[in-house]
Amino acid sequence: MRHRLPLALCLALAGCSDVPPESLSVAEQLGGRPAEGYLRAEAPRAFRFPEDHGPHAGFRNEWWYLTGNLDGADGRRFGYQATFFRIGLDPSPEHRASPWATSEVWMAHLALSDAASATHRGSERFARGAAGLAGAATDPLRVWLEDWQLTSDDGGATWRLRAATEDFALDLALRPARAAILQGEAGLSRKSDAPGNASYYYSLPRLETQGDVTVEGVRHAVRGLSWLDREWSSSALGEDQVGWDWLALQLADGRDLMYYRLRRADGTVDPMSRGSLVDGAGGRVELGPDLDLHPVRHWTAGDGRRYPVEWTLRLPGDARPLRVAAVFDAQQMMLAVRYWEGMVDVRDAGDGAPRGRGYLELTGY
Repeated sequence: MRHRLPLALCLALAGCSDVPPESLSVAEQLGGRPAEGYLRAEAPRAFRFPEDHGPHAGFRNEWWYLTGNLDGADGRRFGYQATFFRIGLDPSPEHRASPWATSEVWMAHLALSDAASATHRGSERFARGAAGLAGAATDPLRVWLEDWQLTSDDGGATWRLRAATEDFALDLALRPARAAILQGEAGLSRKSDAPGNASYYYSLPRLETQGDVTVEGVRHAVRGLSWLDREWSSSALGEDQVGWDWLALQLADGRDLMYYRLRRADGTVDPMSRGSLVDGAGGRVELGPDLDLHPVRHWTAGDGRRYPVEWTLRLPGDARPLRVAAVFDAQQMMLAVRYWEGMVDVRDAGDGAPRGRGYLELTGY
């Protein structure tokens, strides 16, 4: 498969600002066999914290992915996303004297959804992993792209997110209320049958969050829950896999759900679709492709992409189904890579009673 994302990132970093959005494909970037020399996620490994919160330079792709639902003191509700992507360009770079030389590039996405105005704002940045412009470090923990940064001075016991654009800003403190959850097979998340088409994947599913959101020049004191996903790999998707629907839900009864529904080119659900349901005591149930999850409503964006923004969901052992629905439809990320990422409500499918909140990511049709 072609690897368009690194090429387009290189063009952008070289000053070409007219790279067409349709030329960037996350699915293609995560598929196929990478250049020789990169490490592959082929077998379970021992996870070590806080070291694994930091970078894994031998792998081609890696991300730190934060999403959350926040409430202001005045009742105004916000959702946010902050993601740092590392993309390898050379698995065995030679030493170069120039401080601008790099074997990796970075991309960061930042977004804010405002429920009161049904407004979604998104922003992105690109940088070389050189000259201090972008990178990740373990001691102390720090991931940054220019002045957008996610940090921890105590090995992950608390985190701080600080990022600002011309339109909005986030300054949030996050504290894990639950230990890291290893997704898949003890942290090895297989995405296809091909060896190495997998990632190492863990989640911090329930981060108690408080701080400030600034939008339209007004600062709002907020608090709520966030979710941090960490993955690294050198390829993940198979040749026939073209996209996914991913959800992370924090339920009011203390359970946390992560599930990704992989799609094949013919529109069917791939049997490698997986997830996990974690109870309040930390007990984990593995979820397979037979999860009772079905889209019931789609929204079409202005560029013609269709996104399933409302779903029915019945969890194992539950007598009553749930309804998972976008707080508002227009939460598409109109960036170099286009996708839908937004805040959702979870309600009883029968009486409409609130059952939780979460975030939904959709690559579209």
